[in-house]
Amino acid sequence: MDILVYGLLGLTSVVGVAVVLWRAWVVRWNRVVPSATVTAIVECQTADDLKKLQGACEAQPSPLGRLILLAISHLDWPEDDNEGSLESAARQEIVKLERGLVVLEIIVGIAPLLGLVGTILGMMAVFGDIGQTGLNNMNDASKLAMGISLILRTTLIGLLISIPSLVAWSYFSKKVEVMAVELETLCAEFIRRQYRDKKS
Repeated sequence: MDILVYGLLGLTSVVGVAVVLWRAWVVRWNRVVPSATVTAIVECQTADDLKKLQGACEAQPSPLGRLILLAISHLDWPEDDNEGSLESAARQEIVKLERGLVVLEIIVGIAPLLGLVGTILGMMAVFGDIGQTGLNNMNDASKLAMGISLILRTTLIGLLISIPSLVAWSYFSKKVEVMAVELETLCAEFIRRQYRDKKS
């Protein structure tokens, strides 16, 4: 039974590390909000600039680029309809950025519990042996103390898996939140400028 608990803890740690590395690769600022695309959005004033912006978005695919390309393709729509379409697409992009974070959240919850299960199973085994043989001398007491210290390792391992997972989950959640605000700001500014120019 101890082997099963250690195996589950090992699997949990491997999955946690894999998710952290995957999210670190995917949720890079320049991959989500490329500086070249941001510059093209800021400089977009004329129809020629609009073509340059479209080229920049296509040259470096990103969540921001996909949203801007969608907005450009719907510029003949009313402003409210274009904004509504953009909001729906933005929600989908944010969901993609949040992929895997739920796995880290689960690991934060189950790793300490798995450690606790291992500790309880070990304690049951140790005290079961004491119940059968009795605790006769100091030597038996020292063996009991050593046994308990070994048993508590599963709880420690569970916490050592859970704490970094919690840090990573908090970091990536906040990063995605900041990115979502940046995407919303850039897209809203682009839409406002395009429809303001049309009205004027």
